[in-house]
Amino acid sequence: MKKLINAPDRVVDEALAGMAAAHADLIRIESPNIVVRKDAPRKGKVGIISGGGSGHEPMHGGFVGLGMLDAACPGAVFTSPVPDQMQAATKAVDGGAGVLHIVKNYTGDVMNFDLAAQLAEADGIKVKAVVIADDVAVKDSLYTAGRRGVGGTVLAEKIVGGCAEAGADLDKVTAVCQKVQDNVRSMGMALTSCTVPAAGKPTFELAEDEMEIGIGIHGEPGRTRMKLATADEIAAMLMTPILDDLPFRSGDRVLAFVNGMGGTPLIELYVVFNAVNRILKGRGVTIARSLVGSYITSLEMAGCSISLLKLDDELIRFWDAPVHTPALRWGL
Repeated sequence: MKKLINAPDRVVDEALAGMAAAHADLIRIESPNIVVRKDAPRKGKVGIISGGGSGHEPMHGGFVGLGMLDAACPGAVFTSPVPDQMQAATKAVDGGAGVLHIVKNYTGDVMNFDLAAQLAEADGIKVKAVVIADDVAVKDSLYTAGRRGVGGTVLAEKIVGGCAEAGADLDKVTAVCQKVQDNVRSMGMALTSCTVPAAGKPTFELAEDEMEIGIGIHGEPGRTRMKLATADEIAAMLMTPILDDLPFRSGDRVLAFVNGMGGTPLIELYVVFNAVNRILKGRGVTIARSLVGSYITSLEMAGCSISLLKLDDELIRFWDAPVHTPALRWGL
């Protein structure tokens, strides 16, 4: 194992300290290991929080700031944060208008966020939650009942953050988040495994000439393992089930998101996006907005995921709204 770390059990703590030092104008770190927007709580504004295991950076801590999350709860690598973190984050961002929890569909995350919501409501904070389950690869997985929550979470956090920043109430913010969930589909693939620091060895083995289609962000098995294919062939394997699931139809406008899994160069992600663009044109689907880069990763895994979100004018408006976080910034 070759990693730029000091000790496996200190990785998350030291990374959070580094984030706080690098982005002191945007965030602060509070106990127990929560990333909080510098000016939170904002009186009268709905608080938006999310969280999950570390190792998927910049998700979620990199999305804390103006126009996105008000707080994030990072657990240990690939391990759900605990309810105490989520409850503390909820309290830290409560400005009196309630708090929305955006939860990726993993059993530990769902269970712990649900408990945290109960604890927060006992403290007098109104809490709602939306579970993101956008992965079309498998119906159930090692860590989920139902579809996994993957790249669509990034899009939900940005759009919902824009909605909350505009002054929407908790019911409206929740409805917008549910709209994103209902209209986003994703699927990913891996060229290599990743190595969790505490494990010290790859999560799974892939031969030099193999790839896995439909992999999860923790290294969960996908649909199939097969011989390496070209970028165009891989894009088609991912796009076909995505397009057919909603389904996406001719005339639709979409946000097309090509995401790197942590070890994929940007040049390769643009090769994939070129294929995505060609496939969508062939289906009569218009790319109205796009995002390319590594935003929900799996440590150093090589591979990519594709997410498509069907857009309307409201979702476009909140996507375009100003955002200023460690990982996303535009409109300022």
